[in-house]
Amino acid sequence: MSDTNVQKHVPEENLSVTHGVPTDPNNDAVEARPPGPWRTGAKKFMHNPFAVAGLVILLIFILGALFAKWIAPYDPIKQNLLFADLPAGSPGHLLGTDELGRDVFSRLLYSSRISLTIGFSVAFVSVFVGTLIGAISGYFGGWVDTIAMRFVDVMYSIPSLFLNILILSIFGAKASYLIWVLAFTSWMGVARLVRGNYLQLREMQYVEAAKAIGVSDWRIIFGHLLRNSSAPIIVTATLMVGGAILSESALSYLGLGIQTPNTSWGLMLSNAQEFMLTDPKQALYPGLCILIVVLAVNFIGDGIRDALDPRKTTIPRRRLDQWRKKYSKYGT
Repeated sequence: MSDTNVQKHVPEENLSVTHGVPTDPNNDAVEARPPGPWRTGAKKFMHNPFAVAGLVILLIFILGALFAKWIAPYDPIKQNLLFADLPAGSPGHLLGTDELGRDVFSRLLYSSRISLTIGFSVAFVSVFVGTLIGAISGYFGGWVDTIAMRFVDVMYSIPSLFLNILILSIFGAKASYLIWVLAFTSWMGVARLVRGNYLQLREMQYVEAAKAIGVSDWRIIFGHLLRNSSAPIIVTATLMVGGAILSESALSYLGLGIQTPNTSWGLMLSNAQEFMLTDPKQALYPGLCILIVVLAVNFIGDGIRDALDPRKTTIPRRRLDQWRKKYSKYGT
């Protein structure tokens, strides 16, 4: 029998077909790339109503501080004794005036500038110093870790309020001094947190692999390990903003913080203590601003912590029902 009789005719359209490889990019066999941890965390954060409400409130205060020059109806330090002690809702004065005729609403807006600036600046400096010391201490260990942690213990043993009062009494009560003083007494908690994370992460296999291929220690510290420790650092930074605002308010209330003609919420509370019996609203407004901002920042910090923590992941009931119907033996 000849070879021509054995050969079968194969249709030409089948020659161009590659079996097992999907040609349609929209085919179900082509799986989409899963979302990264930051995208997943942002989605979880937006589903937290308290965190979103805190973020909106904080943004309102920040925008009010940035545009206070255009929003405030009056100069916050301008005095007009003819209109002193006006109640809230008076014509031209939304929240009334103080004992010197200064508009309370304008002073609150300009006070938010200093209070928020001090809060975010102290948090940034504290996190930067604490992260630097904690990362070096946790990665290298040994005598470096011993010296760094003993210095942290010494700083913890000194009463922070007493140290702040002492330094501000010597060098003067300026906003820049206040930021550095509060940051100098607030970085220890961040250092211990970062040190603990680095002690765990430095034993990972990818760190050993990076050392094996010749990656420098500083690149491992700030290029690899810092990225994996960023979640708790961000949460701590958000919570430190509220703590710095409270510390500034306490020092200003004691007369060691912001001084006139500048103004802050703590200074407004300090000036209002003489009128608590006659006009308690002077202390109510700045106290409410401090309370609302600190609560908003704490809600944001809790929301970021829950969003970046994989143990807090919750599966919607609708998706659980779909999986149960698809994979369950009985379809229920």
